[in-house]
Amino acid sequence: MAIGGDLSEEATCVSMIEQVVERFGRIDVLVNNAATQKRRDHITEVTTEEWERILQTNLSAPFWLSREAAKHMEPGASIINVASIQASQPSASLLAYATTKGGLVTFSKALAEQLIGQGIRVNVVAPGPVWTPLVATTTDPEELQNFGGGSLLGRPAQPAELAGAFVFLASSASSYITAAVLPVTGGEVFV
Repeated sequence: MAIGGDLSEEATCVSMIEQVVERFGRIDVLVNNAATQKRRDHITEVTTEEWERILQTNLSAPFWLSREAAKHMEPGASIINVASIQASQPSASLLAYATTKGGLVTFSKALAEQLIGQGIRVNVVAPGPVWTPLVATTTDPEELQNFGGGSLLGRPAQPAELAGAFVFLASSASSYITAAVLPVTGGEVFV
């Protein structure tokens, strides 16, 4: 079931959850993966409009979606939020994006504590460099040549290489894991 919409708008997030529940009756797994970023060399280049849009898409949308989904989740359900190595090793040029990813880690840990009484687990996948359209369209072409080269594996991940982390955290194989951050970073240290 594909649903389009602007996740920076609360009404869209609420509507998406309503549509899923109407069709399937409940929600077993919620993965909050949508994000946006803009590279800026200095804080003075970040407009308030841009800052707010990044915060709403990357941090408010997971809040709205999680709040609405939790109403329709049963014990054993799982919420997986997607942070980034930027939460641990922020790049100066990604000030707003890194801020939201750090906030998402904190949000997830607190939410895990709130929802455990309902039997809902909340965890984080924190990717390192991953070759995505977002990276390709927001990174200087010269920097792209070395993208991911700093990881121990010496290259960026392909999106499919992250799938196992999500499957694991969504499954009963991770039934004793909540409030955790699973770094999928190619060897970059996530602290």
